[in-house]
Amino acid sequence: MYEPLSVSVHACHWANVGPETNVLVMGAGPIGLITLLAPRAFEAPRIVVADVNDHRLSVAKALSAHEIVKVSTNIEEVAEEVAKIKEAMGTRVYVSFDCAGFNKTMATALSATGSGGKVCLVGMAQRELTLPLTSAAARSSKVDVKPLITHRFGFSQKEVEKAFETSAGGGNAIKVIFNL
Repeated sequence: MYEPLSVSVHACHWANVGPETNVLVMGAGPIGLITLLAPRAFEAPRIVVADVNDHRLSVAKALSAHEIVKVSTNIEEVAEEVAKIKEAMGTRVYVSFDCAGFNKTMATALSATGSGGKVCLVGMAQRELTLPLTSAAARSSKVDVKPLITHRFGFSQKEVEKAFETSAGGGNAIKVIFNL
């Protein structure tokens, strides 16, 4: 048990788990259950565990998971399940540990974790993963870049030429964009 425990402790160090860190654990197999225990040692205030198996979820609850969420293997249900996870957490998810390693579990972890949070792949069942990185990376609403847009142009040949001239000309142009 030392090896899986050391992996979980390393993941907690990597993700900076501490007294302010709410944790989601995807998967309640052996790795997930050990990963549930490690954040407790790091004083994580709230830990939610999600899995497809009722028995494993009951073990997670017995091992002190604050909440458990039953999920499915259907990737089409990610948005609905993320809503359940967020409701169970009751606050922002700061760190997600994917202890199952499927496209679905990683997509769920990425979607459930708050902006600026961390997602750590701890277990890997699939050989290759396809991840929705664009949606995870493009959701920061804390930085307003709109004031940097100084010029807008249409997409006709004449407008495109004028936009490139404006951009290349320097002056007061900061960011030139096209309205499509």
